[in-house]
Amino acid sequence: MILLALESSCDETAAAVVRDGRQVLSNLISSQVDLHAVYGGVVPELASRRHLEVINPLVEEALSTAGVNQRDLEGIVVTRGPGLVGALLVGVSFAKAYAYALNIPMIGVHHIEGHIQAIQLEKIVEYPFLGVAVSGGHTHLYRVDGIGRYQLLGRTVDDAAGEAFDKVAKMLGLGYPGGPIIDNLAAAGDDGGIIFPRPMLKKNNFDFSFSGMKTAVLNYLHRLEKPADDLRISQIACAFQTAVVDVITQKTLRAAEAENLDRIVVSGGVACNSGLRKRFAELTVSSGMDVFFPAPILCADNGAMLAVAGDYYLSRGFSSGLDLNAVSNWPLEQVRCDYK
Repeated sequence: MILLALESSCDETAAAVVRDGRQVLSNLISSQVDLHAVYGGVVPELASRRHLEVINPLVEEALSTAGVNQRDLEGIVVTRGPGLVGALLVGVSFAKAYAYALNIPMIGVHHIEGHIQAIQLEKIVEYPFLGVAVSGGHTHLYRVDGIGRYQLLGRTVDDAAGEAFDKVAKMLGLGYPGGPIIDNLAAAGDDGGIIFPRPMLKKNNFDFSFSGMKTAVLNYLHRLEKPADDLRISQIACAFQTAVVDVITQKTLRAAEAENLDRIVVSGGVACNSGLRKRFAELTVSSGMDVFFPAPILCADNGAMLAVAGDYYLSRGFSSGLDLNAVSNWPLEQVRCDYK
């Protein structure tokens, strides 16, 4: 089955062509970073308008890159949610029109399901495994027993990890998006003895909290007698990243042990963070667990990641009607019920 997969949940417009839910023929992403950088974050209305401008030419380019035409397509997969509803509606509306015109089935899939299953485009990771979704909008832990079979184990109670990175970067005057900038500073320096709190690390549950870390950075800046110079900013960035990485990795390993799982899949935009990858590698060696990270392009919001679940559902007779609507909030553990 050759599928066209579309993603427009936030500020990236993405289109991919994937064969049999495994072979990526094309995977194109149109970034809006320059558009939103001046505002220090994503402006939903601007994001929606840019999706409208680029989605059609991007799809045509994805088809051309893949060496297929519209008649070769056998189905369409699109992000239904969660995300910015205006941005989602662009992708959903385009997918419905395209599927109707070509008379092929379509299905709306969950954004986080796409991230969690993206690893299967590169290597087969056997179920069950612990899925870690870490991005600008999500920090969730799931027990993954198969496509459509998810059990929520823990989640952030306030800010997502990626959001906290961006906000701390803004405090430090580092620009947007902040995650990669902080990662580069942290990799190049040291924490200078600065220690930030690890909220909820000693709690018995598997939930996260990153808002307190952000406040701790702000309070530290306020206590400085003079504005932070480049060295101090680098040290703050390193100390902040170390605290975030400690919480994510330790909570994840604790959840994996509680569920008797020896495989961990880390996905989402923050999975590109070099400090997170390095720490997981160190901890899993000592724990005997296997940890998997998709390639960076599959960690970012992209279309190809949706095709793993999309191919699974469509090949089993699940599909969405033309009444499909975008949803800003959609529990991942509910997706199998919604496809019946």
